[in-house]
Amino acid sequence: MRKIHQIAQDIKTEWGNKVYFGAKPYLDAMFSLEDKNSMYFMDSADSIVRYFLANASTFRGEKAKALKAELKQVIGMK
Repeated sequence: MRKIHQIAQDIKTEWGNKVYFGAKPYLDAMFSLEDKNSMYFMDSADSIVRYFLANASTFRGEKAKALKAELKQVIGMK
């Protein structure tokens, strides 16, 4: 299983400069996360990934769908 920061890099590459402003702070925070047990200041990786997913509805396409599924797998979200 890949690290969260590795998935975040792929998301940034795929989404480009059009990252939705509501998702950007969570994407930026994911660059500091290794796995579901990581913390970003007082926030858990689980909450950061969930907030990212909730704000990433404009991130679309097959690659986006696969990357979101990978994030869900990392945190154990169904």
